[in-house]
Amino acid sequence: MTDRPNILVICGKNKRRSRTAEYIFKNDDRFNIRSAGLSPKSDHKLSENDLNWAGLILVMENEHRAKIRQLYRHMQLPVIEILNIADEYEYLDKELIQILNDKINDIIKKIYNI
Repeated sequence: MTDRPNILVICGKNKRRSRTAEYIFKNDDRFNIRSAGLSPKSDHKLSENDLNWAGLILVMENEHRAKIRQLYRHMQLPVIEILNIADEYEYLDKELIQILNDKINDIIKKIYNI
């Protein structure tokens, strides 16, 4: 198999939604995954290194994509897909895991056919 795609999942503070996504997909053989947050209070704050690493960015909300495009307008950014998952779940919430599984698997299939 060729190199696995690098997928970066981003939410506000990298405490619940994106961290859950990274946790549930971290051992997936189809792709590499990292998570980051946009807030200065993030567990892992988004950096240019993260963006350079990523082949695909998944954000939770429209505002996240707009903020990334504004903050990093000097960079050539990869495709940014919006998952539309509200900030109303706790880390590893069962419903959040189901939603992330469904949405991320659909996007991976659509973009990479894997």
